[in-house]
Amino acid sequence: MIVCVCNRISDRDIVRHAQQGCSSFDDLQFELGVSTCCGSCEQCARAVFQGAKRVVTDASHSAASIGLPAFA
Repeated sequence: MIVCVCNRISDRDIVRHAQQGCSSFDDLQFELGVSTCCGSCEQCARAVFQGAKRVVTDASHSAASIGLPAFA
């Protein structure tokens, strides 16, 4: 789904950046340009980013708890 119409940024783009180590929403804005024009997508973009970071963090914790290396 397209989250940021102004810059044609999809939820998949946001998730991919979160999985590849983008550490903050500010960094995401710098890297993708999401929510830098009209700003109407900011709430949705933040929610997608936070959800993706939560999944990455949970996966890292789960892998560590059973002694596997975490690949984020």
